[in-house]
Amino acid sequence: MPAPRSAGLIAVVMAMASLVTPSAQAQALEREPRDPAGLTALRKEAEKSAKELEDATKALEKRRSEIAASEKELKTKLTALQEMEGRLAVMRRPVAEMVELMYEQPVAADGVLPFLSGGSDQRKLRALTDATHMVSVRQQAVEQTSVLYKEAERLAAEAQELRAGNLLAEAQIAAEVDTLRKRSDKIVKSLTAALVKLGIKIDKVGRDALGCNPLRAATADDYPNGLIPKGMLCPLQQKGHSLRADATIAFVSLNEAYRKQFGKSICVTDAYRSLGEQQSVYYRRPGFAAVPGRSNHGLGLAVDLCGGVERSGSAEFVWMEKNSKRYGWFHPSWAYSSPFEPWHWEYDPDIDSVL
Repeated sequence: MPAPRSAGLIAVVMAMASLVTPSAQAQALEREPRDPAGLTALRKEAEKSAKELEDATKALEKRRSEIAASEKELKTKLTALQEMEGRLAVMRRPVAEMVELMYEQPVAADGVLPFLSGGSDQRKLRALTDATHMVSVRQQAVEQTSVLYKEAERLAAEAQELRAGNLLAEAQIAAEVDTLRKRSDKIVKSLTAALVKLGIKIDKVGRDALGCNPLRAATADDYPNGLIPKGMLCPLQQKGHSLRADATIAFVSLNEAYRKQFGKSICVTDAYRSLGEQQSVYYRRPGFAAVPGRSNHGLGLAVDLCGGVERSGSAEFVWMEKNSKRYGWFHPSWAYSSPFEPWHWEYDPDIDSVL
């Protein structure tokens, strides 16, 4: 039986994968908007891209798990194939031994003619009987060997099909993941450039830019309240203040709309608070600050505002009430009365509706 052509098989699979890759890339690029209009649209596209990338990565992981199970099945088939080869080898041995025996003690040399003429002795009769038996056994061995060969060929074909399917499936999904990753990188770069134009200060080596990547926003949830690393936070246009990436980007969009209305940026007195800062505020302003470790400021999802917004009923406050939810920002119900904090505003990505 010819050995499986592994090299040729892999070459065919890779060729098929190369045909699939452009298709996956084309589909991903078709979904990509040519020119997202505005900062919020860029953020939404980045988040959408992140979700697609996450889903594709999960699909790849799931496929790899399936491939592992398939490889286990493949190993079982190859083991069965190896055992089959062993059985064939065992069956070939008696036939070879019988041929060797006939060669050493040929019946026809002086035994067949005497037997036909009635002049054979007991030794020649036994030799002829052995020869007849050997022919019968050989025929059975040939028939059984043929069956085993067919079974071995079937196992080899199934093993090849499993391997080819595994390689092709992983190549397809990996190509899509790679395309989505490139798309995400492109959108994030555009988003960072837009933030810079709007006044977000990014340091020369781009460290602050990492904190402005909305794909990493949810990662901030992995850290305890008030202990989010600086590199996970994105600076606001208002110097000295920062928030979680998605909150910052939404706030910058809100700030641009506010500036068009009032001719000035939103005044910010506080944004993200470290655990130490929360403790300081809690002791300085009892009754007006959450227990340290429980404040939304410590999650990078809240700001305290000034410049008119801190006065309930002012033009600035009323405008914020009417427009902030379009950008994901809102004034929590408790802040209207218990305690009364018109300056406190929070971000919730689920209510962000501006496209």
